[in-house]
Amino acid sequence: MPDQLTPDEPRIAPPVHVPGPDGPWDAVYRGLDQHGSAVVYTTWGEWLTAALADPALRPLLGRDWQRYRNTADAAIRYRFVTSRMVIKYTAAAALRTDPAALDLAYKLGGRPFIRGLDQIDVSLSHTDDVIAVGVSRTGRIGVDVEPAERKMSFELLRGHMCTPAEHDELARMSQDRQTSELLRLWTLKEAYTKALGQGLQLGFTEFGFGLESGGLIAPDGTPAAHGEWAFATHQVLGRYLLSTACHDTGLDTARDTAVHTMLDGAFMDAVEDALAAG
Repeated sequence: MPDQLTPDEPRIAPPVHVPGPDGPWDAVYRGLDQHGSAVVYTTWGEWLTAALADPALRPLLGRDWQRYRNTADAAIRYRFVTSRMVIKYTAAAALRTDPAALDLAYKLGGRPFIRGLDQIDVSLSHTDDVIAVGVSRTGRIGVDVEPAERKMSFELLRGHMCTPAEHDELARMSQDRQTSELLRLWTLKEAYTKALGQGLQLGFTEFGFGLESGGLIAPDGTPAAHGEWAFATHQVLGRYLLSTACHDTGLDTARDTAVHTMLDGAFMDAVEDALAAG
């Protein structure tokens, strides 16, 4: 399946495969400089050796250290530690700082954020062995990744995830195309609700996407956005669909996202002291 991009795609940099802590992070810098956002993807297996061999793993994980240590199931524990490393390294690349200097915290519902850095937004998605992380300095970002071969039934799901306009478009398609478009819609809707911070609380029939236009639409098919949202879907690792939803607040965000220009010095000192004490 080729990459499927909406007309707004130039506002979202293509996702970057980052197979380990060494990067390539220059693509993250370029994405943020050119588009205001960046998305990376990897597998937990690619990062596991680096995670287990890192002598500074405890300060790197920070408040997540105890959760990591107390997770009995080895597979879950390894997925957890690698996903947190990918978040921190991606955010650190965006901020030109040390990953261990960032304080990763969670909002209600589990959405991650970097404490003290409201100027950037982060999003995490994982399934099977793949991990995807998005970071944005223009507004909210959401990412979702799903196996490309996941089978979705139009007959079973149309009443649960499709608006009337989407239903009408899908009903005119062949069964094979219905299946692929349903999966793309699912990942886009997941990414959008994650960006909003709503998760599955926002019903998927309450908003939609034009299957031809790619834009956000109301249930009756009328446009529901005016250029402030951008969406894109890519195939990654040959077997997953990765969708991104990115909001642009329209504010004059700082081009320089280096942490020393964005973070209060006293707060940074307090974080470093806490990490050293832990």
